Amino acid sequence: MYLLTILLFSYVQMSRQIQKTAASDKDVLSNPRLLSVQGTLNVVMNQNVSLSCHSDSGSPPVRYTLFKDSQKISTLTRPDLTPGLFNLTINSASDTGEYKCKAENNGGGKYSNSLNFTLKEPVSTPVLSSPTSQAKKGQNVTLSCLSENGSLPITYIFFKGRQSISTPVKMQKREAAVIFLFINSSSDFGIYKCRAENSFRNNTKYSNSFNFTLAEERSHSQALIISLGVILLLFIIGFALAIPFFIIPSYKAKKLQSARPSTALTSTMNAEESENDVIYTEIDPVKPEEEYANFSVIGREDEKGNLEDPHGLELTENRCTKF
Repeated sequence: MYLLTILLFSYVQMSRQIQKTAASDKDVLSNPRLLSVQGTLNVVMNQNVSLSCHSDSGSPPVRYTLFKDSQKISTLTRPDLTPGLFNLTINSASDTGEYKCKAENNGGGKYSNSLNFTLKEPVSTPVLSSPTSQAKKGQNVTLSCLSENGSLPITYIFFKGRQSISTPVKMQKREAAVIFLFINSSSDFGIYKCRAENSFRNNTKYSNSFNFTLAEERSHSQALIISLGVILLLFIIGFALAIPFFIIPSYKAKKLQSARPSTALTSTMNAEESENDVIYTEIDPVKPEEEYANFSVIGREDEKGNLEDPHGLELTENRCTKF
């Protein structure tokens, strides 16, 4: 009897525990799911997005809280098991972090999966360029295509006219796509373009047009003319340098030598005088402050000590005449 009482008590306790556990399991919420209402996580700047947080089972009411990078953003309560909707606006790249939600009731709380938005930016018009705009036949050249703005990765394709001349080049970094070309004939001097696109829908941009021009090849005669021109230029430069160092000093020296005063003896002879009676005239240098000439006459003296010429003329020894 005692054993039967113990067994009956144990059965009652077990039944109560089972009922309590069942009631407790009914109150506990299932793990919530966080979803994007738009169905995509690719967003653009200033786009409005909606996130849904929902627990399929659990005792209402349910309180939902949205977190971004472990920071609480918003909280709302549902009286039943309908989803909690959170509306957001993506204003910058910082709004594309990790999102989670938490569902809570009287039985406790649980966290959802995480979501990360990807900010999509349309590509800007690419720029097609080359290190050289001139080429000649038989030369290797390069073309570069780059979009300064746009979400990565960006895919580039090169064209000549309307025909593609490269396979798609996908760039994971903000770097230019480059192709190498061989100029083989005049047909290779056509118009080139490139195209850029990314995952942003309906956004494809074409670059500017680029065209190589034929470089003129210099002939031997042109090279000779250039060489002669260089030699002539060097000669002119050398002559110009010689003027202040050699020609001008030499000219000044000659001019100074010709400007110096000189003293000379001149002789005059009257045609009627004898060959032995010669009159010499001495011309003194002209001083700047005096303009005089001194004449000295050589002749015979008479008995009185006077000078006379061979023909009996009286002569004066010194005579000064002002000019």
